[in-house]
Amino acid sequence: MPAHRVVVVGGGFGGMNAARHLRRAPVEVTLVDRRNVHVFQPLLYQVATGGLSPGDISSPLRAVLRRQLNARVLQATVTGLDVGSRLVRLDAGTLPYDTLVLAAGAENFYFGHDAWARHAPGLKSLPDALRIRSRILGAFECAERQGASSAAVRSLLTFVVVGGGPTGVELAGAIGELARRTLRGEFRSIDPCTARVLLVEMGPQLLPAYPGELATAAARALEALGVEVRTSTTVREIDGERVVLAPADGEPLELRASTVLWGAGVRPGELADALAAQTGARRDKQGRIVVEPDCSVPGHPEIFVVGDMAHVPQDAGEPVPGVAQGAIQTGRHVARAIADRLEGRTPAPFRYRNLGSLAVIGRAAAVADFGRLRFSGYPAWLLWVFVHIMQLVEYQNRAVVFVQWAFNYFTRNRGARVLSE
Repeated sequence: MPAHRVVVVGGGFGGMNAARHLRRAPVEVTLVDRRNVHVFQPLLYQVATGGLSPGDISSPLRAVLRRQLNARVLQATVTGLDVGSRLVRLDAGTLPYDTLVLAAGAENFYFGHDAWARHAPGLKSLPDALRIRSRILGAFECAERQGASSAAVRSLLTFVVVGGGPTGVELAGAIGELARRTLRGEFRSIDPCTARVLLVEMGPQLLPAYPGELATAAARALEALGVEVRTSTTVREIDGERVVLAPADGEPLELRASTVLWGAGVRPGELADALAAQTGARRDKQGRIVVEPDCSVPGHPEIFVVGDMAHVPQDAGEPVPGVAQGAIQTGRHVARAIADRLEGRTPAPFRYRNLGSLAVIGRAAAVADFGRLRFSGYPAWLLWVFVHIMQLVEYQNRAVVFVQWAFNYFTRNRGARVLSE
């Protein structure tokens, strides 16, 4: 009998873990991704602010799976699905499957203002990180060419980060640290310390998923880096030269800002649209596919959805959070579910284990939430460093990132400040 064909779409946390945990199953695994690397997304902001190089947080998919003889990698773009014929449509043909695992992640969502994407890039991929790095570093370089203080310089050195979740907090803190510590003394016509960094959050506190005391600690750490924190504030307009903010208790505020970065929302991409159209699967308000307790699509047990594409219900009524651990755990669970089915067993429902949450603000500043155990500052930062180094896929990346971070810590330098555009 031919081996059971499992096609995994997406080489992120969910897809990679699903593929790797099928290494002992009697299946043929094909991992499809439009890029040839697995990217450690929680550290994309480090690439975007010059702290790390792209290769430091990337692992070639073929290298990760080179010893898994039942797995192969295809670099291709998925253009659609044919659920009835069990085919994945690629930009260069089709790929048949017996079981399909969709782990294509999410894309930036602008809440109906798609034109803002041109002026306010988000941070979901390596190309995003490189574009943002060019915008941030390019703003300082352009300001230096402008010479003395002027309205143009003030606009160039005004950075607005939209979204007070972990991505926004990390980006704003890194930009504040870059301007006030790393770049100090490197320019002659401008003072980087005069850069204005604003972090805008629609809700009443930063880090909405964290307890109030940790959100307050994060705000204080950001303010120590010179970041202006504006909560209960929405964005009304972004046009590339200015941003209009609307505080809940005040008049609209117009800012001249050349650099606006987006971290306010994500939603699944077109692949989720195609799946819902062909299967009739229900979607939540964020566009995620509502799946069965074992992560399969209702009425289509041969299709699993994991990671940011999936709304996986839990006993408390809340879905699995859209964080790295959610994708890792659902990916591993689906691999076990496929193996169980092939051996005639009924897959168990997925149970999410909350291993805690960490968010970094800057050098020696972070917050940690482990339920009853909550702390911030230097101990949280040390734990954040350890956890993120150990979660990198390849040992080489772990060693390189450890050395680079140690060097950055003692010198306050960011050696990957390369303008690529």
